[in-house]
Amino acid sequence: NYSVPVPVSPRRQETLAVRWLVDISRSKTGKSFDKLLEIELVSAFNREGDAIKKKGDVERMAEANKAFAHFRW
Repeated sequence: NYSVPVPVSPRRQETLAVRWLVDISRSKTGKSFDKLLEIELVSAFNREGDAIKKKGDVERMAEANKAFAHFRW
């Protein structure tokens, strides 16, 4: 299996962003979910936090796999 980078529609971009924010907030403990989600939203707005790190990781992975783009049908 090859990880082939493909363009993502704007709707899919929003869906992924919200999913990553919620998943990261759920994985943390110590406070109520609404407070954790609030903290993660504010940190994402400030271009920091785990959701932005996840986005960067995905972009780096896509850049690394650009050589496999010719396998896209």
